[in-house]
Amino acid sequence: MGLSGYQKRDVSNLSGGEAQRVSIARTLANAPEVVLLDEPTSALDEESARGVEDLVIDIIRERRMTCVIVTHNNSQARRLADRTMIIEDGKLVAIGPTNEVLKDG
Repeated sequence: MGLSGYQKRDVSNLSGGEAQRVSIARTLANAPEVVLLDEPTSALDEESARGVEDLVIDIIRERRMTCVIVTHNNSQARRLADRTMIIEDGKLVAIGPTNEVLKDG
């Protein structure tokens, strides 16, 4: 998780990216079969967001997990997702391979 040496640090002294990694680590400690991440990088700067994205991709590939990520960021969806669904006004309007669903964006 990139957090070695952090066990004694107070959570109030962590950066946004560090706090997000702690949150993901806590989730993964329960060995879930599926992980749902709701806007996991929304409050982070670009560098921290990319670090969290890389971490998530590495973990889900290593553990062969299913991960559902909610995002409003099409660029992020293109970087992270093999498949994408678009929901508008509570209705499913598109689902399929990311490069097809987001081809016009």
